Amino acid sequence: MRVAFLGLGIMGRPMAANLVKAGHEATVWNRTPGKEVEGARSASSPAEAANGAEVVWMSVSDTKAVESVLFGSQGVEQSLTQGMTIVDSSTISPSATRKFAERVRSRGVQYVDAPVTGSKVGAESGTLIFIVGGDEGVIETLKPLFTAMGKQIFRMGETGKGQAAKLAMNLQIAIIYEGFAEALTLATKLGVDAETMLPLIQASMVRSGVVDYKAPFVLKRDFTANFPLRLMHKDIHLALEAAKEARVKLPALEIVEEVYEVASEDGYQDLDYAATLTLLEKWAGVEVKGATA
Repeated sequence: MRVAFLGLGIMGRPMAANLVKAGHEATVWNRTPGKEVEGARSASSPAEAANGAEVVWMSVSDTKAVESVLFGSQGVEQSLTQGMTIVDSSTISPSATRKFAERVRSRGVQYVDAPVTGSKVGAESGTLIFIVGGDEGVIETLKPLFTAMGKQIFRMGETGKGQAAKLAMNLQIAIIYEGFAEALTLATKLGVDAETMLPLIQASMVRSGVVDYKAPFVLKRDFTANFPLRLMHKDIHLALEAAKEARVKLPALEIVEEVYEVASEDGYQDLDYAATLTLLEKWAGVEVKGATA
């Protein structure tokens, strides 16, 4: 398929590379020049990249960036043609997603929201999980692209519901990890070593995929960004905004957001979101680490 892939960040670049490896014809664009994908043609604007494409796939930072890529001065809107499909794998506002979809559908263009989970490792290995909102028939036509980049597709309903489900997922991830970080901090302060505590956690009902994935990095004190704190903070804001629109109260997430706010102020925004642990350590006067740290 002829694909315009827009956004070559931590997730987008390996996703586009996997499309090329699968034999698709890709044209790529990135807001910051200099990023390329081997085997893909580079474009100077979203409009140029989208010209002649069957599918326009986006993976950019936030709602404002998606709006700019689609409707800015050199945006995709200039190159829209009847029958084209736009897919957004960014994590953005569900209500904004619905508005963007309505605008392009007036031009005969389909819109699918397909945020992902699986982090940097999943993007590189082609094992992402897609959380999708959109027409079932349209999603079926995109299967060759989904399977080139991921291992599973979950359709959550019509357009916008993929984004809604992704925010609900990240809400859980943020809260689960914060509970894990607080538990390790308390255990360390009370004299229980983290490497002693972890097997107990993993043998009990509190075990989770979040803990299994993050624990090795925490024990090594490796906070290199797999999922940058600034992006998780952005998703927390999106979840709180969506909750406000829907008149839903999220008290636990509101408290976690305060931790992220302080972490950002302390300069941790480009580290992995697991670095919120370091704030808890600072406040407690301890350091959580394993023997290999």
